[in-house]
Formats: sequence, C-alpha cells, structure tokens
Amino acid sequence: MADGARVSVAALDVGSGETFSYGDGGVFVTASVVKLDILAALLLRAQDAGRELDRGERSYAAAMIVRSDNDAASALWGGIGRAGGLDAANARLGLARTTGGDGPLWGLTRTTAVDRLTLLRQVFGAGSVLGGASRAYVRDLMGRVVPEQAWGVPSVADDGTGWGVKNGWLPRAATGLWVVNSVGRVTAGGRAYLVAALSDGNATKERGVARVEEAVRAAVLAR
Repeated sequence: MADGARVSVAALDVGSGETFSYGDGGVFVTASVVKLDILAALLLRAQDAGRELDRGERSYAAAMIVRSDNDAASALWGGIGRAGGLDAANARLGLARTTGGDGPLWGLTRTTAVDRLTLLRQVFGAGSVLGGASRAYVRDLMGRVVPEQAWGVPSVADDGTGWGVKNGWLPRAATGLWVVNSVGRVTAGGRAYLVAALSDGNATKERGVARVEEAVRAAVLAR
C-alpha cells in the first residue's frame, strides 16, 4: 500500500464451503487475537484431563475474550505453558504457521490469515478437536464482546447482529505503527462467513480499524 501498511484477508463462505483470500499472505503479529488460541489451548488441556474449566479459569477466560483483559490473558498464558503449550495445541488444531511469542510476550505471537481461518473453523465448524461444549463456550464469549470492541468483522453484519469476534491492536515500540486485526464469524447478506483480517504498519489504531473493515467488506460483500 502507498503508506507502507500491509493487509491480509482470508474468508470462508460457510454455506458453500468456498474459501478465498487476498492481500499479503505473509506472517503478522497477532496482538490480542491470540487470546482465542490461548483459550483453545486451555480447553484442550481440560478435555485431555477429563474435566471442565474451574471457576478461576472461566473468570479469566471471560475477561480475556469479552473485555480483552491482558492480565487475564497473561495468567492463562502461564497456565497453558506459554509458547510451548500454545504451539502444541495449535499443531493439534491444524495451524501450520503460528508461533507463540517469547517468554511472557503472548501478543507477539506470529500468524497468518489462513491460520486464523483454520482456528475459526475449529471453533465454528464440525469435525473439530474441540468438543461441542468447548466450541459453544468460545462462541458464546465471542458473541458477548463489549460494544466498544465490536468493530472489524461485525461491521458488515446484517442489522448489526449475528456476529462473534475477537480483535487485536498493538502499537509496535520500534516504529510507533499499529498492528490491527479482526477475526470472527458474521452473517452478511443472509450468508454466514468466517473472516480473518490482519494488518500492520498503520499510522494510528483508527486507520487500522478502517483498513480491516475495508478488507472485511471487500472479502464478504463483494462476493
């Protein structure tokens, strides 16, 4: 792009099964969209142990997804074994190009739009390694994101309803430029889509939000 920013979008038409992508297909920093991975890893660990999440884990999970609380994410990041635990879970989920951030830096996990779409299929589709109750739990939290964070994928929703989302935004210390990402499910034009839009090099968070919303519209409404 003229301003040096990058954007990558991958989407799935749930009804037809058609997938499509455009933009830079390279690797992006996740910022807070990795919180979906953290929750999936936590749920897989609980499934393996034959148990449900305990009260503390559920409290952290709700705060992490609904309000994008970073302290809650850090607590669960430690609980899953940081990057090693994340990478092991993502391998089971079929993510091929996602690598956990170093040490406590979960927000610097690196991923691609295609891998984000793979994770969304595990949450919203059939044949997932996540059990039915686990998938329903993640979907419920994504549908209750606080209004001020309901941008990106929900921007194309029919009548503003029928969406589940997790967004991420992060200014890079070295450049001052923003990573802004949005992933989720939306019903638009009467059809259901899974969409992942990633961007970096944005001059401001607001420009990044506008850029990913433009990308979501191009991927979904132009079909």
